[in-house]
Amino acid sequence: MGLHVIFVFTHDSIGLGEDGPTHQPIEHLAALRAIPNLTVIRPCDANETAEAWRVAMTHSGGPLLLALSRQKVPTLNRSQVAPASGLARGAYVLAETWGRTPEIILIGTGAEVQLALGAKGELEKQGRAVRVVSMPSFELFESQTEAYRDSVLPPAIRRRLAIEAAAPLGWHRWVGLDGDVVGMSTFGASGPYQDLMKHFGFTVENVVERAAKLLARANPAGDSPAAR
Repeated sequence: MGLHVIFVFTHDSIGLGEDGPTHQPIEHLAALRAIPNLTVIRPCDANETAEAWRVAMTHSGGPLLLALSRQKVPTLNRSQVAPASGLARGAYVLAETWGRTPEIILIGTGAEVQLALGAKGELEKQGRAVRVVSMPSFELFESQTEAYRDSVLPPAIRRRLAIEAAAPLGWHRWVGLDGDVVGMSTFGASGPYQDLMKHFGFTVENVVERAAKLLARANPAGDSPAAR
């Protein structure tokens, strides 16, 4: 019907912890993104959540849904990363290695964006150039011009790693054939959410390891040394 309806979903990942796997919505984000004409936004912190509400208030052409996290999520220092206003365009460059063309792009949503930022710091210690992209909304990003999308995810940079504590379905459009996804391919488990995140690989250490595997591969077609 194209009505301006705003939905708010909470408990968006295995961060539920003690409630057990049957309460952990591993498949919900992929299913929601598959609904035609529904705009899904999964903000990464308080500032992105405020911007998400701003978008929701002015959105036209159909329903919009906010997917929020139950667990504690740090508020990013916006003096050190890009403004949260970038949320309105669906995805934006949150941070990158200064003065160098990125060798790899780390893409995150929600609570997992902090893992991408932490991995960036560790990879930079190894001499790598890294871009971190916050992608709170596939639908808003899809609605942008090709030029803008290419400015965030340059076609020449084909080493891309997405991080989301949910089913990876849908992410390969953004990471491509040469990319990878740190996601959930099984149900979760019951326990403190910090333990579950570690058990299922949602740690800075695992993101660094997965990124290193991508970086160790031979140059993908089109990813020339000049491009990097």
